[in-house]
Amino acid sequence: MSLTDHLRQWLGAWPPEEKLHITGSARRTTPAWDGRIHPALGVGTPDGAVLSVPPEHVTRVAAARTRAEIPKLIGYGERAWFEAVFRWTTSPAPLADAGDWLPATAPGVPGWLHPFGGDVLVAVDPGTGDHLAGVGIKRHDAYGHELSVVTTPAARGRGLARRLVAQAARRVLDEGAVPTYLHAVTNTASAAVATAAGFPDRGWTAFGVAEK
Repeated sequence: MSLTDHLRQWLGAWPPEEKLHITGSARRTTPAWDGRIHPALGVGTPDGAVLSVPPEHVTRVAAARTRAEIPKLIGYGERAWFEAVFRWTTSPAPLADAGDWLPATAPGVPGWLHPFGGDVLVAVDPGTGDHLAGVGIKRHDAYGHELSVVTTPAARGRGLARRLVAQAARRVLDEGAVPTYLHAVTNTASAAVATAAGFPDRGWTAFGVAEK
């Protein structure tokens, strides 16, 4: 298990060999965990970045003057360019568990968790049985699993999200993968959850062509 193994699988190359290393990968033309095509995807560190695109577009992308041009260059001009904070951990915070693992298709599991498949982490109100929060896992490959958390408005501010994320991260590590966590640069609430759950901000970024 290593982050390098994950990024080599996910992007097609790692570590970066230059400030912006453009690599071609067939994974950019095949459906990902969600059944969608993600035609340009990259991860950057303070020392360099790898951007993965379909092999036939490597030369034209390498010649692009700005990243904003890339969606159009690879045939996805209707989509925008995105940038996010990329976090990962091998030492989640030792917070108490806050939810139960259930099949994504189990009765009562919120609809937003269904697309993740496999097991999802669900927290409910012990008194009412109402859903409070949940974590789905984007299983990108055998080495890297990305966590996605949502908390209902009524349950926010209780520290529930951070406990769920740490609990899910421990499960991912037990399965032999590295847990990762992405959030928008401006999402301070998600950043606080990640930090509290043991996902430090190392100055890494994720970027690419946004989902439709």
